[in-house]
Amino acid sequence: MKNPQYITSIDKVQEIPGSERLDLSEVTKKFAFRTNDYYASLINWEDPDDPIRRIIIPDSRELEEWGDLDASSEKNYTVAPGVQHKYPQTALVLAVDVCGGFCRFCFRKRLFMNNKDEIAKDLTEGIAYIRDHPEITNVLLTGGDPLILATNKLESIIQRIREIDHVQIIRIGSKMVAFNPFRILNDPELPAMISRYSTPEKRIYLMAHFNHSNELTPQAIKALEILRDAGAIVVNQTPLLKGINDNPETLSELFRKLSFIGVPPYYVFQCRPTLGNQLFEMPVEEAYEIFERAKTSCSGLAKRAR
Repeated sequence: MKNPQYITSIDKVQEIPGSERLDLSEVTKKFAFRTNDYYASLINWEDPDDPIRRIIIPDSRELEEWGDLDASSEKNYTVAPGVQHKYPQTALVLAVDVCGGFCRFCFRKRLFMNNKDEIAKDLTEGIAYIRDHPEITNVLLTGGDPLILATNKLESIIQRIREIDHVQIIRIGSKMVAFNPFRILNDPELPAMISRYSTPEKRIYLMAHFNHSNELTPQAIKALEILRDAGAIVVNQTPLLKGINDNPETLSELFRKLSFIGVPPYYVFQCRPTLGNQLFEMPVEEAYEIFERAKTSCSGLAKRAR
């Protein structure tokens, strides 16, 4: 299949009735909208509660005044343009301010809004900071989604980080395998690049982001296989999201399918109280109970998330 076509206007989603598109256009004036025709094809438009629809299609409830744009106070940990240092051993590099699609629950949605430029066009200062801090053994490339970058641009960042001896692990935080597996399937240079920099002593980890088992299509599974064959260690993380994966059966099914294809469940996050996210939130106690009940239906290999 050719690379999917991106959709950045809600008016282009013809499956949504015109009157509803008009209402949702008010949401997209505040919070950006982005998907593609591949990911949209996963939606069952006959089901108003379809989980993929809830992940990617705007909802008028996002306009409720609730939450904070920087709910994690990331500004307090910014040590250089585009670089955060919160935990001693890990530095975070905001490599790009675009994703393959914009999750409606994104805790970093401020990056996709006007006048929210936190991405460094030049990472020289940030790379120097990492080089000067030998306690940093892990560097997480995130954003935005680093895999939306052209492979040569991504390689230029990874190459400079690999030149720092004390950085043992490079992580790539990405939902691209779910949003657009053809980014991997149609670009042989990407796995070739990963093979060069993911060595037996110093691995590249892909922190995948599957929220629901419906995202684990044959194309996505093949893309994950390509990345693993290239030498990347692939694990999955997801927030627990009301209306998407907030029951034990759905979460357990995600864990099981991930284990079947060899992708360990890694983290399950509490959805952060970001502006516009109230419709996805639930109490910590409820989320914890769902998580623990989900694990009871899994093998040990599938219940490794924490």
